[in-house]
Amino acid sequence: MAAIPLSILDLAQIGPGGNAADSFRASVALAQLAERSGYRRVWYAEHHNMATIASSATSVLIAHVAAHTETIRLGAGGVMLPNHSPLVIAEQFGTLATLHPDRIDLGLGRAPGSDQNTMRALRRDAMSAESFPQDVQELQGYLTGRSLIPGVDAIPGKDTHVPLYILGSSLFGAQLAAALGLPYAFASHFAPQALTEAVALYRRDFRPSDQLAEPWVIAGVNVVAAETTEEAHALMRESQRLRVTQLVGRGRTFTDAEADAVLDSPAGRQIQQMSHYTAVGTADEVRAYLDEFAVHASADELIVASMARSTEATLRSFELLARATELVG
Repeated sequence: MAAIPLSILDLAQIGPGGNAADSFRASVALAQLAERSGYRRVWYAEHHNMATIASSATSVLIAHVAAHTETIRLGAGGVMLPNHSPLVIAEQFGTLATLHPDRIDLGLGRAPGSDQNTMRALRRDAMSAESFPQDVQELQGYLTGRSLIPGVDAIPGKDTHVPLYILGSSLFGAQLAAALGLPYAFASHFAPQALTEAVALYRRDFRPSDQLAEPWVIAGVNVVAAETTEEAHALMRESQRLRVTQLVGRGRTFTDAEADAVLDSPAGRQIQQMSHYTAVGTADEVRAYLDEFAVHASADELIVASMARSTEATLRSFELLARATELVG
C-alpha cells in the first residue's frame, strides 16, 4: 500500500450539537494530522444549504487551513464550476496559489452541489452545466496565461498554473478529463456504480497535455478504522443513521431504532449502496481492503473520506490508517 499515495477528502461536517466554527477547528486539526502523517493532499467540496456541511465557501476554508499548515497540498474536491464565473474562480485560486505556492489544487465538478431552490438562490442558470467543458477551458486559459477572452486576465491567477482535476461520477467526466489531458477523480465514495467503466474509458481515450503526460486516476473510498472491528462497525452504523436523517429526514431527527428500520427497507438499502466502497475495521483490515480497492479501481491515488461522526473518531481513523499503510513510521 505504501506505493500508492493516500489523500483525504474532508467533508467539513457539523456534528450533532456543534456549529461551523467547530467544523473549521476540526478541519485544521485534520490537515495538520495529514501533514505530519504523510498524506498527499486534503480536499474540500462545495455544498450549499446543507446544515451538516460547512465547506460552502471552499476557497475561504482552504485559505484558513493553509495558514495553519506548512506543506500539505490543499484544494477543492471540488468547486462546482457552473455556480461561478471561470474568471472569479481563477482569481480566487490564483490568490491562494500566490499566497501558498505549489500547495493548491483545483478540482472541478459540474453538479450544482445543492437542490433546485438553492440553485435559484445561487442565481444559477439551470442550463449552465451544459457549458462546463468550455468553462473549464476558459478557466485553464486564465491560469496558464493564455486567456481565451481577448484583453481579460485573472489577476492574481495568470501564470500560476494551478493544476486542474476533473471530478465525476459518470462517463461524462471521464470523457472530458481524457480529452483535455487532465487528472480524473471519481466520486466512488458516494456514487460507486460507474467506477470501473469510467476509469477504463478515461485511460483508453486519454490525450497528453501540457499539465499531464500520462493518465492519473484518483478514486474515492470511505474509511472507518478503529482499535477493534466491532468498534469500527458501530461507528459505521452511526454514520449510516446520520445519512438517513440527512437524506430522508427533511428536518426530522430519527431515533436509532427508526433509522435502523429505514436502513433495512428498500429505500435504506439504496442509501447503503451509496457507501458500497467502504473500508471498515482495524487498521490492518482497512489496509487490506484499500489494497484490493486500488487494484479494482485501477487507481493511481486514493482519496479517503471518514464515515466516523465525531472529530476524535475521524482523527483516530486517519492516524491508524497512516500507520498501517506506512505513511508514518
